[in-house]
Amino acid sequence: MNTPTPAPPPERVLLRLEWHVLRRLDGVLQGNYRTLFRGFGLDLADVREYQPTDDVRRIDWNVTARLNTPYVREYLEDREVTAWFLVDLSPSLGFGPPQRQKRMVIVDFVATLARLLTRQGNRVGAMLFTDRLARTIPPGVNRPHVLRLINDLLRVPLPKTNALTDLAPLLRIALNTLRRRSMIFILSDFILAPGWEQPFALLARRHDVLPVRVYDPREHQLPDLGPIWLQDVETGAQMLVDTSDPRFRQRFAQRIEQRERALQSAFQRAGVAELRLSTEDDLVRSIVRFALQRKRQRVPFA
Repeated sequence: MNTPTPAPPPERVLLRLEWHVLRRLDGVLQGNYRTLFRGFGLDLADVREYQPTDDVRRIDWNVTARLNTPYVREYLEDREVTAWFLVDLSPSLGFGPPQRQKRMVIVDFVATLARLLTRQGNRVGAMLFTDRLARTIPPGVNRPHVLRLINDLLRVPLPKTNALTDLAPLLRIALNTLRRRSMIFILSDFILAPGWEQPFALLARRHDVLPVRVYDPREHQLPDLGPIWLQDVETGAQMLVDTSDPRFRQRFAQRIEQRERALQSAFQRAGVAELRLSTEDDLVRSIVRFALQRKRQRVPFA
């Protein structure tokens, strides 16, 4: 794990994003964020026949049973969105290039999306999780609130643990406390202990959930550096490995592939699609990719 660099002032972070990210997004998306962040309607307007791109959660099963054809509900639009950022701040988030660790990728993404939402009058809140729920930031709607989000994301210390992160407690807290249907971003590298999958799937049934997986390319493909010491930042375990050994590299690739399959299976069972953010990604391209993904999904926000 790299030594963390001093946290920049929140105002400097937000100004940088407003100049270099938000202005570019305004040009690319032409300021048309309503189709991206529409609220959940609460009043039933009509039903219509199901189309292949419709969200299956909107199927009206009573009408479907009567007519023997799938029908979906259409709702009057509720323009206000409440978004929550559930943020994993476990030790592995300190990995990455010195100026672009996974934690800073999360900070930039949360700050950008929070500012986009609050500019449209929507409310954003956050739950920050280390090895426990470290902080809950109630929903707010203005620029000072976004600065508070940035400040807390930068200054909540990463914990020192001897076990893989257990994200299930955070997901259960969200299940029990977030009553109003919301847009929920779950930001993590998903290097997690087993057991998060069930509360994750339950949360996705009640809310519009988007898992945002942050990673560094070096976690997926080892460079050939010969014998080196590796340390697991989650457990503290150390091991001397020969990165030039083809058998070791093959075993490493197999483990990564197994973890990838398990993650994709969990997301598919929950009925959600992930957004991946690399420490080497351009944030504007990532958010545009997110916008296109929302449009394809045709969920109530899109």
